[in-house]
Amino acid sequence: MSKSKIFLGLSLGFIGGVFWRSFSDFNFFWQYGLAILAVIILVIFWKNSKAAVVALFISFFILGVGLTGNKLKKLENLNLVGTEFNGRATIIREPEIKDQYQNLRVETPEKNKFLINVYGHAQYFYGDELKIKCILEIPQSEKFDYQMYLAKDGIFYLCSKAKIEITARDQGNRFYAALLKVKNRLQKNIDKNIPAPQSGLLSGLLLGGDDKLSKEMQDNFSRTGMTHIVAVSGYNVTIIAEYLMLLGIGLGLWRKQAFWFALAGIFLFVILVGFPASAARAGIMGSLLLWAMKNGRLANARNAIVFSAGAMLLINPMLLRYDIGFQLSFLATLGIVYLYPILENYLIKKNRVFGIREIVFLTISAQIFVLPIILLNFGKLSLISSLANLLVLPIIPLTMFLGFMLIVFQFIFPPLGTVFAWLVFMPLKYEMEIIKFLASFKFSSVEIENFSWMEVVAWYAILFLILYKFKKTKDKLTKRLA
Repeated sequence: MSKSKIFLGLSLGFIGGVFWRSFSDFNFFWQYGLAILAVIILVIFWKNSKAAVVALFISFFILGVGLTGNKLKKLENLNLVGTEFNGRATIIREPEIKDQYQNLRVETPEKNKFLINVYGHAQYFYGDELKIKCILEIPQSEKFDYQMYLAKDGIFYLCSKAKIEITARDQGNRFYAALLKVKNRLQKNIDKNIPAPQSGLLSGLLLGGDDKLSKEMQDNFSRTGMTHIVAVSGYNVTIIAEYLMLLGIGLGLWRKQAFWFALAGIFLFVILVGFPASAARAGIMGSLLLWAMKNGRLANARNAIVFSAGAMLLINPMLLRYDIGFQLSFLATLGIVYLYPILENYLIKKNRVFGIREIVFLTISAQIFVLPIILLNFGKLSLISSLANLLVLPIIPLTMFLGFMLIVFQFIFPPLGTVFAWLVFMPLKYEMEIIKFLASFKFSSVEIENFSWMEVVAWYAILFLILYKFKKTKDKLTKRLA
């Protein structure tokens, strides 16, 4: 057994343990029993390398179960529910500005984290120190498990009916604060030069998020399956990575040069959106994909992707079930690694048309892998997603490039920035009108109710069975030709 396969097996063992404990109980008795079994295997078959690997696999599985269980235990003793908090806390994340309120994530000197919904027009910033008086409650939502969504970030309480007074500014990390100031300055340059709603789309493409789009436009993006282009998740970063690589090659760069060009683009994107954890994870996945493309073989990325996922889960095992961005990052990348080569071999090489097919099938590969997660969490299936992606995605890299030139030259030479503002407005207008037009059809999307985790598991079981069959067929054909 090769070292790479051992490495892959142990990583999968740990991820399997995290997965198992995330969806079912696993008491101490079973953990103890498996640990004894691993020791027995090592003692009796210590000269057998395969037996040693099995024992290590069990050990890594137990590690995944244990770490996840410890995280979930923190939710069992929420003894502050219903009590009044009266003290100081610091805003630890950039405030999320909604239609009528702001979400503030704060941390006390005792390292307790709360979420505060603030109504009104008062402005708050990362690093503000606040004097707070509120009632602590458990976060609740009818649409999804809001409590667990916040718990993955260590936030267990909602600070309701809060009375807030700002006592100090700039108490956070100076480097992160500087990044946010740059991001806000870039946002102002976009709003100043591009009218709405096109400015909202450009903000989403360059800075991430759809909060600058109206509710109607957000629904249009959802109905056409185009939300991924403005979401701060691995889905769009993975696709962006592919486009940047293709763009670099299209500009005449060698594959290795295109790799560094695209890698710089990903790093710049993560910085521009303010370096949130979701974008950082997405950037890691996108970079691994680029590394594989640099070497000319997507299959090389398998171990690196699994290891990276395992490393992220080692830091925070609750990401696996409760972080949609992590799920989309991991699955979209796997889709491109495993499914895209098949589509490329059977469809693209035989029918090359201006490079458009590559872009379309890259997107399809990712979408097939992330579709169950989208149905599970959002309950909406777009019937015209492929058409929307075909009409819009090919010009997204150009739009991002022109938009980037706009914000750069607004700092260096504003008159030239105005020229790029006119240039980027045209593709933005086209993209918005196409999405709006396609979303207007009644059949553009359908509601999928009660899509369960069992159906998600069945989808991936069938998908990997198909991929396995393709691999076996390819291996047989290779042997015959050898």
